[in-house]
Amino acid sequence: MTPTVHTRDIDLRPAFGMMPAMSRSILIVDDDPHIRELLDFALTKAGYATRQAEDGVAALAAVEEQAPDLVVLDINMPRLDGLEVCRRLRAQGNTPILFLSSRDDEIDRVLGIELGADDYVVKPFSPREVTARISAILRRSQAAPAPVAAPGSLVSHGRLTLDTDGWTATWAGQEVALTVTEFGILKALAAAPTRVFTRDAIIDRLHGPGFAITDRTIDSHVRNLRGKFAALGGLDVIETKAGVGYRLGPCKGEDGQGRGGLT
Repeated sequence: MTPTVHTRDIDLRPAFGMMPAMSRSILIVDDDPHIRELLDFALTKAGYATRQAEDGVAALAAVEEQAPDLVVLDINMPRLDGLEVCRRLRAQGNTPILFLSSRDDEIDRVLGIELGADDYVVKPFSPREVTARISAILRRSQAAPAPVAAPGSLVSHGRLTLDTDGWTATWAGQEVALTVTEFGILKALAAAPTRVFTRDAIIDRLHGPGFAITDRTIDSHVRNLRGKFAALGGLDVIETKAGVGYRLGPCKGEDGQGRGGLT
């Protein structure tokens, strides 16, 4: 049962480090009208333009009609659940997705991240926390792709090249479609290629100190990154340092035993 939260009780003070909304558009997808209205109120007060959808089918239609800057997506919905909506959205593009989950089972949340969601919030939630997480995701994606990247925006390491202005990644000249969070992780690792980053350090780079995300979430994003690059022969993009965390691999297209990937 969804706990009753009155709009007068909502703390709408800006969270530390929150970016101005600047009329970014948010699609709120939940089959519970109370949840939709609660988030609509909080996000509108924060300066966002909002739109609502009551289920997955309506959500896909809304995205097709007017592409939002971010989708807040409930997992457990009738007609078409949030996981399937996420899967379809990721097949079409990289619109940032924040999952809402009322389930205690961590498997659904991990699966959502593996499907390409950028973050999740567990119900019951604070509207202020949701607004802060939306702000953090959009802050990482606010740089618009540049038609021609300046030389200083390119970071190359082996066969990997990152365009930090255009937020694009390529492997041996072939573009790899990444979510905002996946690109942010790769960008953080590439900024210090010899450093081993703990999961907490990666979270701090993405969201700022004190942001609550589980280690499993970072592991899921890294697993997604490895899978996408492995499909192109990039078997050594990210290395695991047991008991510590992750660092950028040599990016030569080898599996760590001298065996090359696809050519």
